[in-house]
Amino acid sequence: MPTMRERFIRFRGLSTPVLALVLGLAPALCRAEGPATRPAVENPPAKVAVPLPTTRPALGIPRTVKDLREIERQVQAVVKKALPATVGVIVGSGQGSGVIVSKDGYVLTAGHVASAPGQDVLIVMADGRRVKAKTLGINYGIDSGMIKITEKGEWPFVPTGKSADLKAGQWVIALGHPGGYQKGRPPVLRLGRVLTLNDNVIDSDCTLVGGDSGGPLLDLEGNLVGIHSRIGASTLANLDVPVDTFSDTWDRLAKGEAWGQPPGFMTVRGPVLGVGGETNEKGCRLTEVNPGGPAEKAGLKVGDVIIALNGKPVKGVENLAFMLLGHKPGDQVALHVLRGEETLDVKATLAKRQPG
Repeated sequence: MPTMRERFIRFRGLSTPVLALVLGLAPALCRAEGPATRPAVENPPAKVAVPLPTTRPALGIPRTVKDLREIERQVQAVVKKALPATVGVIVGSGQGSGVIVSKDGYVLTAGHVASAPGQDVLIVMADGRRVKAKTLGINYGIDSGMIKITEKGEWPFVPTGKSADLKAGQWVIALGHPGGYQKGRPPVLRLGRVLTLNDNVIDSDCTLVGGDSGGPLLDLEGNLVGIHSRIGASTLANLDVPVDTFSDTWDRLAKGEAWGQPPGFMTVRGPVLGVGGETNEKGCRLTEVNPGGPAEKAGLKVGDVIIALNGKPVKGVENLAFMLLGHKPGDQVALHVLRGEETLDVKATLAKRQPG
């Protein structure tokens, strides 16, 4: 297990909130083909290159101070472009992140952050300004979502890249609002590497926490390559939705369609427990506990394993989601929980997701 000293390097020249840059092996799960042609929408995202040094160690481990300084210059150039377009998303009592990808205000985020089409939400700009927006389409199956800013204006945005072009070991940058938007704190930066790739998910070691969901994963050219989705079983499993999947389904998302089944979140439909999870051999391991949600109020923590609900065994994340659909907001549920070697019995009162 790497030490904190090994995982974090403080680079000079960046503002205090973004000084901690995680170095590691970020698994990226990418597509085998490039994105399909994007359907016509008003002012679709332009492919604008961010000015960067002409020579750069985009792959491989930096071996000299010069290598580190080149990466530092690239990161600074990307952050200067991407920070204004990285936003907070407030949906009722829940918070997540997002990224603007067109000057007319299309925002890409995680499906579980958008939660459902047609909701009024608030977008929090990097400078703290709040603007009105509405959720559009959601692919619950891979956890992708789209939001449109409804106020008039031209918005800062980042260009979309091709997640299919990513390579294992490639440097990537994560931005977002860990713990939710905090006044006076700009989006937080983490630097890491792609670990593994496939068609539907990118796994990186850019450490994510609750609130980062929906934020951008960028390459060192400043192009959007993924959207933060969920956290795996270890700090090295930080999962993003490849941007190619958004390009391939842009029409459906822009029209406000919703389809697919959640890949590990119980916050999308029905009553809200306020957790994200993954299946393990004992039940549903919690990978995300929403601040202020029913689970947190009941004392649940990331890493807890829910093994039973109202006395019935939980056989995984999808099974727990199905069991919750049999309840309504305000119902109290009894959870049997494994925390390390300790077993706990807790009660949680399910909540209703409120529109923003």
